[in-house]
Amino acid sequence: MNNRILRAAAGNESVSRREFVRKSSIALAGGAAVTQFPYVITAHAAPDDPIRIGVIGCGGRGTGAALNALRAATRVVYPRKGYHTEDAASNARVQAENVKVIALADLFKDRLESCRAQLAKVGMQIADDHCFMGFEAYKGLLAIPEVNYVILATPSHFHPPHLRAAVEAGKHVFMEKPAAVDVPGIRSVLESGEIAKARNLGIVAGTQRRHQLNYVETVRRLRDGAIGDIVECRAYWNGGTIWVIDREPGWSDMEWQCRNWNYFTWLSGDHIVEQHVHNLDVISWVVGQNPVRAIGLGGRQARGGQEHGHIYDHFDVEFEYANGMRLFSQCRQMDGTQNLVGEAVVGTKGTSNCVNLIKVAGQPDWRYNDRNPNPLEQEHIDLINSIRAGQPLNEAKAVAESTVLGIMGRESCYTGRAITWDEVLNSKRSLGPPRYEFGDLPFPEVAIPGKYQFE
Repeated sequence: MNNRILRAAAGNESVSRREFVRKSSIALAGGAAVTQFPYVITAHAAPDDPIRIGVIGCGGRGTGAALNALRAATRVVYPRKGYHTEDAASNARVQAENVKVIALADLFKDRLESCRAQLAKVGMQIADDHCFMGFEAYKGLLAIPEVNYVILATPSHFHPPHLRAAVEAGKHVFMEKPAAVDVPGIRSVLESGEIAKARNLGIVAGTQRRHQLNYVETVRRLRDGAIGDIVECRAYWNGGTIWVIDREPGWSDMEWQCRNWNYFTWLSGDHIVEQHVHNLDVISWVVGQNPVRAIGLGGRQARGGQEHGHIYDHFDVEFEYANGMRLFSQCRQMDGTQNLVGEAVVGTKGTSNCVNLIKVAGQPDWRYNDRNPNPLEQEHIDLINSIRAGQPLNEAKAVAESTVLGIMGRESCYTGRAITWDEVLNSKRSLGPPRYEFGDLPFPEVAIPGKYQFE
């Protein structure tokens, strides 16, 4: 194997964090800096134009996303004008199969090789010189001219800089959720979204409910006023503990934290950001506005060992909106408890679960009973179709703002006080180490309300 390309994961490779995120401090609503980048306008593309995928982050989700994209390329596609299901049946067509994965990048050799082996089973043979490892592996992948579609499935901390590098390299991007773990990262994602618009590049996020047809149709009706003015919302992700990576002999602090990344706030944002963002995003999509204030409580009650890092295992947050509406949010990762995952809204005329049911007094219940393909494939279908139509989707702003809700709720629970939308948007606190290198990295303290300070 070409060792110049496929570098060892451990060792002295490092890159300054300041350099890594040096463009992340722009104003949230800013876009003036976009003009410094040359415009790259994509002309109207043919239905079978090649899609050449590079995967950055080859763990379970990155491998899964690559396989989703490949399966999407062989499915019957129903382009949805305005995302209305009634247009689907008359516009069915078979997506051309000109989609391939040609490059991989990951921090660790074992994850890269596992992904490579899975892709080989479906006929995707990745050349040695298209495999990259280490903290700067993404740079090698993005330098490949043939790669025009990048899957970002790294730990959430790395989404903002990797997205920026990808759009500056002229690539379309599928980026896993959340957008970031802190507000400087959110600002970077928003600017990357503007750069992508200027260059006619697509960005679709891993908030797949926006591509799940039953959600799409139900939310459309809610936004059209099916239940009147919405006055109350609820969002839940109450589930069990997810996977844990136990530390192995020889692993540095940095390596173990990166491998066990869900349990460290600097890498995942805590599960209110990393996981519950799905439900928060649905509510943001339905109501079309952002909250002005959050007050919540949370803690670490059911899991306390170092294998679960320093994050909380439960959050309960009330979000207040300018019109007086409230969103009641719960998320929990505890085994042996009752699961509840979903959303609900109450309006002046009726109620809905946001996914397939609308109830209005005096009227028959409306239920979604149409086709409902796998949304993990549909999101790639939608992005690929939009690219080939010359009108690429751009979800950067939507996923960034939904992620802010998670950050806002987390900071309220960590501090034990109310946090306003304006306060959180003014935060300059960047999470993470000063440098990206394998070695010592202090184990973070658990946030204690009343002692933890919001910055």
